[in-house]
Amino acid sequence: MARVVLGMWTSHGPTLSSTPEQWLLRVPADRKKKDHPFRGGTYDFDELVELRKRENLAAQCSLEERERRAAACRRAIERMADAFEAAAPDAAVILGNDQSELFLEDVLPAITVFRGATLWDQPATPEQVARMPPGIHEAEWGHSPPRYTEYPGLPDLALHLIECATASGFDVATSQRLPVHPGHWSSGMPHAFGFIYRQIMRDRVVPNVPIILNTFYPPNQPTARRCFELGRLVGRAIRSWERERRVAVLGSGGMSHFVIDEQLDAKIFAALERRDADALCSLDERDLQSGSSELKNWIAAAGVLFDTALTGEVVDYQPCYRSEAGTGTANGFLYWR
Repeated sequence: MARVVLGMWTSHGPTLSSTPEQWLLRVPADRKKKDHPFRGGTYDFDELVELRKRENLAAQCSLEERERRAAACRRAIERMADAFEAAAPDAAVILGNDQSELFLEDVLPAITVFRGATLWDQPATPEQVARMPPGIHEAEWGHSPPRYTEYPGLPDLALHLIECATASGFDVATSQRLPVHPGHWSSGMPHAFGFIYRQIMRDRVVPNVPIILNTFYPPNQPTARRCFELGRLVGRAIRSWERERRVAVLGSGGMSHFVIDEQLDAKIFAALERRDADALCSLDERDLQSGSSELKNWIAAAGVLFDTALTGEVVDYQPCYRSEAGTGTANGFLYWR
């Protein structure tokens, strides 16, 4: 029977694959946005500056601090990749999200299980690069290979997961091939998965099942509780899969962004340490919007891993601020084995 031998939670955002100087390319967009979600409310840039003026965020986003925190993140990624290599799993289930990289407004499933035999990724075309927001293309190397590359799917496990999900009341969407649409601003796998392939697996990709959650876009975002219950279902399916496989489970996304909320991130770490499902499931949905919605990928992975005997500790946590308004990306890294 299959067994879970490794669990990982990791951030995957652009700050991990761009220079500290390039982080500031996103600040003009931060200033223009009028509805940044933060602790149950929405604010424009200037309102956030005023609200958070006592936090000394200007000092935390200095070039010196950005360089220090970027270096710490790089060390954490290397530790995560070393742990993946040492565990030597021969299969993986990756819980991640899509940001209009696969699904557009014609169809936007809440939960999708990819069951094809082959995955692929490639660099964006010049036309796609032209549609990217500032600061995004600069980080592309961190999640897209330098040329068209195919990776192995795991259709046997994917089909088993889908059958278990259907029997348990989860009406999941399925996909056997990646779409190619002129409206997409990238090609191939979403960055939540490409980051895992390139930086955690170091391009030595094991057969894997991507489970794609719509964390970002209303109105059909799965709730925190639904994501956790999905994870429990995935765990049961892995344990009942009649293959002798060593499986890694990875939650890719988060932590809080595009406005950093260190209090929210601390709640996540505390809940994972205590294996506190109620704390994760009862998080306010207003706190899990925009980039912070990707924490639902972590919650889904927790649903799998809480039912194992694996243990571990936080590798690192770095709130990577890029402005005095608190905009940026908090990056967290944690594994259990």
